[in-house]
Order: sequence, then C-alpha cells, then structure tokens
Amino acid sequence: MAQTTPMMKQYLAIKQQYEDAFLFFRLGDFYELFFDDADLAAKELEITLTRRGKGEDAVPMCGVPHHSAEQYINTLVSKGYKVALCEQTEDPQSAKGVVRREVVQVITPGTVMGSGVQDARNQYVAAITETMSAYGVFAADLTTGETYACVVEDAERAMEELLSYRPKEVILEDNSTLTELIREKSDAFITYLHSPDDTAKEAAELPEELQSGASLLTAYLYQTAKRSLEHLQAFSQYEPSRFLQIDHYSRRNLEITETMRDRSKSGSLLGVLDFTRTAMGARRLKRWMEKPLYSQSEAEERHLMTGTLLDRFLERDHIRELLKHVYDLERLSGRVSFGTVNGRELLQLKKSLQQLHPLTEILKSLDCAPAKKLASGMTPPSELINLLELSISETPPVSITDGGVIKDGYNEQLDQYRDAMTNGRSWIAALEAKERQATGIRSLKIGFNKVFGYYIEVSKANISHVPEDRYERKQTLSNAERYVTPELKEKEKVILEAEDKSGKLEYELFTAIRDEVKTFIPQLQSAALSVSSLDVLQSFAEAAERHRYVKPVFNQEKTISLSRSRHPVVESVIDAGAYIENDFDLTADQDMLLITGPNMAGKSTYMRQLALIVIMAQAGSFVPAEQAELPLFDHIFTRIGAADDLASGQSTFMVEMNETRRAVDDATSRSLILLDEIGRGTSTYDGMALAQSVIEYIHNRIGAVTLFSTHYHELTVLAEKLNRLENVHASAREDNGVLTFLHRIQQGPADKSYGIHVARLAGLPDELIRRADDILHTFEKRNRQRTKETQQVEQLSLFPEAETDHPVIEELKQADLLHMTPVETVMYLDKLQRQLKEEGDDEANSKAGQSARR
Repeated sequence: MAQTTPMMKQYLAIKQQYEDAFLFFRLGDFYELFFDDADLAAKELEITLTRRGKGEDAVPMCGVPHHSAEQYINTLVSKGYKVALCEQTEDPQSAKGVVRREVVQVITPGTVMGSGVQDARNQYVAAITETMSAYGVFAADLTTGETYACVVEDAERAMEELLSYRPKEVILEDNSTLTELIREKSDAFITYLHSPDDTAKEAAELPEELQSGASLLTAYLYQTAKRSLEHLQAFSQYEPSRFLQIDHYSRRNLEITETMRDRSKSGSLLGVLDFTRTAMGARRLKRWMEKPLYSQSEAEERHLMTGTLLDRFLERDHIRELLKHVYDLERLSGRVSFGTVNGRELLQLKKSLQQLHPLTEILKSLDCAPAKKLASGMTPPSELINLLELSISETPPVSITDGGVIKDGYNEQLDQYRDAMTNGRSWIAALEAKERQATGIRSLKIGFNKVFGYYIEVSKANISHVPEDRYERKQTLSNAERYVTPELKEKEKVILEAEDKSGKLEYELFTAIRDEVKTFIPQLQSAALSVSSLDVLQSFAEAAERHRYVKPVFNQEKTISLSRSRHPVVESVIDAGAYIENDFDLTADQDMLLITGPNMAGKSTYMRQLALIVIMAQAGSFVPAEQAELPLFDHIFTRIGAADDLASGQSTFMVEMNETRRAVDDATSRSLILLDEIGRGTSTYDGMALAQSVIEYIHNRIGAVTLFSTHYHELTVLAEKLNRLENVHASAREDNGVLTFLHRIQQGPADKSYGIHVARLAGLPDELIRRADDILHTFEKRNRQRTKETQQVEQLSLFPEAETDHPVIEELKQADLLHMTPVETVMYLDKLQRQLKEEGDDEANSKAGQSARR
C-alpha cells in the first residue's frame, strides 16, 4: 500500500511529531502534502487535489513548487495555521535508501520570516505568565530581534499591556487562566507551551518574577526557528509608568494609529505625522505614538531635536535624501541571523551602511546634544562595508545557488573556474563555426542538455553531407542526428567540472560571508536604533513645517493654555484655512469643562483635539496651535462614540459604563478624562443621575482634568456648587429656522440642543420634522404647566390659614431646595404633588361612599 512504502512511513513518522501543523514534505522540486493536510490545503490554497497510488490504497495528495512555496505558506499562516517545513537533509545522489528528511522550521502567525514581511508594522509574539502577586507580560518581534518585558499587578492591566503590542500570537502556559480573557479582547492566535525547565540565556538579566515568562517565550521562538538566533536581543525590561497610559478603548476612540471604520492609517493621527523615509522609522514612529513618554526630560530632548531639524532646513533635506537609500537594517539583521538573506539583500545592507558616514557628519554639524547622541550610535562599520564591497556582485541573482553572487577578483580559485567556463564556452562557439565550415552544413549546431551533455546536431536532410568517420553517433531523433567527438567530450568534462566546482565554492564563500556579517549584528542594531529615531524626529520636523505646529512647553502647575489650537487630523482633510481654531484655558483651580451644544457643532472634535495634542507633545512632536503650554499627563481615558461590543456580548450602554468605570477607578489628579454623553443609553432620569454623579465623583475624589460633553442642560447648574467646574458650549446660530454651526467653543451653557434642526439637516422628511416640532411644543407646554404647579406647591407654606401639621408641609419645611439641582427639585415636588392628589382622591371616595350609604 502507498501508506507502507518507506517514503510514506517516513512521512507518517514526521507528521506524528507535528500534528497541529501542515507538513510541507520535500520531494524533489515540490513540497507535497498528504491525507487530511492535502484535503484542507487544497481547499484553503485553491490548488488541485490529486491522489497517490491506485484503488483503495490511494491517498489524497497536493503540492506546490518549492521555489514559490513562500506565497502559499504565507496564505496558510495568515489564516492562523502552522506550517512545518520538512527538507531533504542529505544529497539524494549519495543517499542509501530513503533520503533523510527533517523539519527545519515551523512557521506560525507570529514567526513568519519570509521576504514578504516588508511593511512598517511590527510582528509581535507575546506571552503572559501569572504568579500569586503579579503578571508578567512579554513581547518579541522575531523579524527585528526586539524583546520587551514588564510586570503589572492585575489581569486587566496585563491585558492592556498585551493589547498595546497587537500580537499575532500569544503563548500561554498550559494551566493559564487568561485564555477566555485574551479571546474576548484580542484576535491573536493562542499557543500553549509547557514551561521550560531551564532559563533561557536571554532571561539572565531579568528579575526572578520575569524569568519563567522570558524563558517561555524564547523557548517557543527557538522551537519554531530550529536554529540559533543571534539577532534576538536580551529582554528590555520597562516600567509601564514610564509612558503615558492609554487603554486600547481610548486608542481606538482617538484613532491614534488607525481609523475605527476601516483600520486604515490614512485618517489617523499617525497618517498626519508620518513623513518617515524608512520602514524601521515608520515602525518606531508608530511605537512612539502608541506609547508617549511620561518623562518631561525625555520629551523635551525630542522637542529640542525636532526644533533643531525644523530650523535647519538644508540639513534636514539632506538627511531625508540619505534616508531614502537606507533599507530595513533591523529586518536585514534578522534575515542574516536566520540564514535566509540573499545576495541582493546583502547589497541593500552595504548601500544602507554607506549612508551612515554622511548622516553622522550632518548630525555632528548641528551642534545639538541629542544629535550628537544619535550620531554616536550609528558609527559605520567600515570592515563590514569593505567586505561587502569586495565580495558581493552589483547585480546578484535572487537565488544564492544560481551563481553570480560573488564578485570577480574576490577568490582566485573561483576566478579560475569561471575562466575555464568562459573559455570553454568560447571554445564551443569556435568549434561550431569550424564544423559548419568543414562540412558545409550551415544549420549544424552544438547544443547541451543535462542528460547527454554537449553534442553536435545535424538535421536529417543534411546527414549525407557529414564526412564519414568524422563524428561518433550519440542520439537519433525523428528529425536529426546528434554526434560527439573525443575533443568535445574532453572539453565538456572541463566545463562541467568547472561549473560544478564553481557553484559549490561560490555557495561556500557566500555562507562564510554571511557568517562574518552575523558578527556585526549588534552594531547593525545600534545603527538601526539611531537611524530610525532620527527618521522619526525629522518626520516630526517635516510635519511641524508643513502643518504650522509649535513647540509645546510643559509646566508643573496643571495649567493648560492652548491658543488657536486645531484638531490635527480634521484640519488635514478640509480646505486650507477652513478649520475653526479654539482655545483651551484650564488651571488647577478650574480643571473641568462641562460642554453643551447641538450635535455636529464640534463638541467631540474639541475633546479629541486636546487628547491628540497631549499625545503629540508627550511623544516628542510639535503641536497644532499658536502657543501651547501643558502639564504632563500619566493617563488618558476616553468615553467617546457609541458602539456595541458584540464579541463579548455587551450593549452600548454596558460598554459606556465599563469605559467610565476604568476612568474613575484608575485616574489620578495627573490624568486626562474625556467623557461624551454619559448616560444617554438609559432612561432620562437614570442617565442624568449617573452623569451628575460621575461629574461630582471626579470633581470631589479624583481631581483629574476632565472634559464632559452632555445634552442634559439641567447639569449646567452644577457649576454653581462645584468650584472647579466651568460651563462652555459649542456655539450655533439660528436664522429663520436655519441652523448654522459655528464650531467655536464659548463661555457659558448652551440655550438648547437643536436636535430637530440637525434632523432637518440630515434630510429627514418634512412631514416627520413638522410632527417632531409639534411634539416638542407639547412637551415644552406640559413642562411649563408642571413648573407652574410645582411653584404653587412650594407656596403652600406662605398661607397661615393652611393646615400647618400636614405631613407634606412638614416635609417641605425640612427640604433643602436650594442645594437640589433642577432635576432633583422637579422629581421631589412631583412626588409631593402625587401624594396630595392621592389624599384628595381618598377623601373624595370617602365622601362618595357616605353619600351612597345615605
């Protein structure tokens, strides 16, 4: 049976070790898949499913060419599958029996190392471990060698750190309790792994509580890569408190690196600021925007460098031109370490390193401390540049086994082989001309194939012209005869021997060069860090010039002073000069704004605008304003926009309450809180009560800078009893029933919400709008009547002839009406009124009963 042949026995034995992966089994020039792997792969890859064997012994089979396998592997991995790559590990010509085969790499969603990984996003594999008192969070990007580790105190904060990396894959210990939480919050693929018995060397510098998690993650990387990983850096431990904390809900709401609608960079803050010239610079910019600093000195150092580059236009322009020729040093280092780099990529490495010297010279000329610091990290490794200049051809092929990768003159023996090959081919061409002349056969040609080697071919029509005994017959074809001569056989031997030895020697030389390049990986990674940081800072300077940004100033007094500030994203998508600028003026004595006004008037834009300016400032960028002074914030919390969380089964209102809870639980007096329309997802009284309570709690207990947007105009009276709260409103103008939004924030509360006007702008039917107007007038009339009735009730105590011992009057005497909000007053008096009516009804019923009895 097909299953019991030696080759199939070998396949089944290897497959048993990798049951959770597609086994790409190398057979000649193809990777073959069998059984269930073949059935599923044919469906997922849309390739032809065939069968190996006949009848009942036949098994499903499909395959892909080895030279184009990468695209098929990437397709499977992108769908969450694993692929085990099984290669022939001995020469088939020298093998006895079945060729030895081994799995040389396991490719998973987080460990793809192919040349197709070229975008500006990191590709993280993450891990979480849990102890009795804390959680360890770990992340590594195998393509760049970066590794990170931190300790947090609870599961929710651990999830926030994990989500900040947006990992492709999460590694958990078998007994982890976090599986469901990760599945709820992330779309990462989960892999379980036994905790390794020994501690990986990369964990050696970490404290004890991080040892097991670092070992878990590195063990997984080594198990899948199945090779040494010289580019994998020691874990960089950090304190989350070093950075401005932004939970993943707030990152989504603020659209910092991608839009909510289509997850596109275009339309996000990152899209506005990204003028980077390198892939590694683009990745670093994204990290800086996702993790702004909570360190005034570090942020100001970035501002200093940004300002210097902004002022030195010619130097900045030269830097941008040089960066254009720098390839991805981080991922090139990874491919060198992984052993998958080719000649063209080493050429890219050389060209990139050649830019370092002029870059350092420019940085030194800037006479700026941060510039000199960057220059010190990108010292060009001249030995490596010289090695690549001498060894790698200027036009190398993609494959390192096709020849032509190594330069002439690098190795004497290789040059001799190449000379023999070149002269041999010239000799063949001369022999062909000589034989044509000697025989008079103009169509005579000398050809070559791998089976018969070199041959002289004569067509059937010209065979009679071949002199007798001149050639030895080699092969008969239907339309020609092929011949050889002793001289041709001898030259063939020389040429083929030279080609074979040349190919083997060139491959050996290339691998030796690659191994030599590996020794420079630490220098390459240092250069990559400096170059990518410079790229981000010149991008900030370029954005500042193009968008008229100013340098922000930090203060310790909790003062926010922004003059003529703009929303960086909104202003970039509207006509020049059309954006309405607004001021912010908050202090420690007045750090809460209650924002009212109609929909579409700009309340949410105003709130987001402040958050994005804070993020830009603390990331190191200049900001969109004429003048900017800010405190340093430790957290940003937002509740903006309405959306269900269907994945976790939460309604819009539950999402709203959860996001509000995170703010009131974790915010400090150094935090920024943005709350938009809290309470709108429930009844009016419930929502208003919750909104007021949230405002009071933040004001009295937390003291955070807070922007609170609402349509509950009744809440505006809170400014009278909360000393740090100020009313502002998004202004609008109504002329003859036509509403115009002014998009300007002004002092004081709004007079009304203009909801029906907005509905008219949206194009709702006129009949519907007219009916809404009628209903609104009815509600307003009813409210005025109720107000009148409550005033009458309030006046009961003014009449001395009234019953002074009535319970309602006694309760009114005790009520503190001056310290109730309008809503609380209306609800309280409505209760008393119902009580009086019920007593009146009881009395009337009693009198009616007495009359009936009479």
